[in-house]
Amino acid sequence: MQKRTVFFVSDQTGVTAETMGHSLLTQFEGAPYQSVSLPFIKTVAQAEEAVSRIDAAARDSALRPIVFATLVDDQVRAHMQRANALFLDFFAAFLGPMEAELGMPSAHASGRAHGMVDLVAYKARINATNFALANDDGSGNRDYAAADVVLVGVSRSGKTPTCLYLALQYSVLAANYPLTEDELDSAELPEVLRPFRAKLFGLTINPERLQQIRHERRPNSRYASPQQVQFELRAALAMFARAGVPYLDTTECSIEEIASRILNRQRIERRVRL
Repeated sequence: MQKRTVFFVSDQTGVTAETMGHSLLTQFEGAPYQSVSLPFIKTVAQAEEAVSRIDAAARDSALRPIVFATLVDDQVRAHMQRANALFLDFFAAFLGPMEAELGMPSAHASGRAHGMVDLVAYKARINATNFALANDDGSGNRDYAAADVVLVGVSRSGKTPTCLYLALQYSVLAANYPLTEDELDSAELPEVLRPFRAKLFGLTINPERLQQIRHERRPNSRYASPQQVQFELRAALAMFARAGVPYLDTTECSIEEIASRILNRQRIERRVRL
């Protein structure tokens, strides 16, 4: 089946257009496409160049391209609409109705979603990211007292990427603690974690999936063996149950879903900059 070309066009990084566009595309399973990102389209000249690329894709394919755009400049948007494509601009779709409802014009300023307009919020994201790195895998000086949440689980259950996502997306101070074999043998919550029981959140994963992940990291090792994986996961779940630690099976969850579930379960404020 021929792939349709999907363009993500933005006057800034294109993150918003890509995120919203991909979310819509997931509703159409079996429709193959190849994506092209065109960020920083700020001038009419740049828009005309982008239109040329889109029109070329239309000529080379029997399928009309789809364009997802986030463009605040009316002239740039008008030029982009001349492309031989299905043109969907998120700002145009929503800014008009919001202006009418709020009784005021929009700023028509680009870069507000992912720029550094709010330096305090930007610094909070950087500080949270540094915190996640400094408190990764129980290394260094653990500052669990300052943490909003401490993720606990066996190695390769998704703790580090989830901590980094929480930091970058929500400025959440997230630390993680990997359970060692000695700690799993004892079935007791590690002493260093006991004062912070209310902040703990466990992650677990399907044994087959964990074995696959570990095998990719250390092939044919005891670390990746079915027996070791099953023991660690059983012991971790027993520890969570005994200590009353809430937990989540991450096997079928994306990082975004894992983070959202943790925030909801732990009732942590989503520090999203507006």
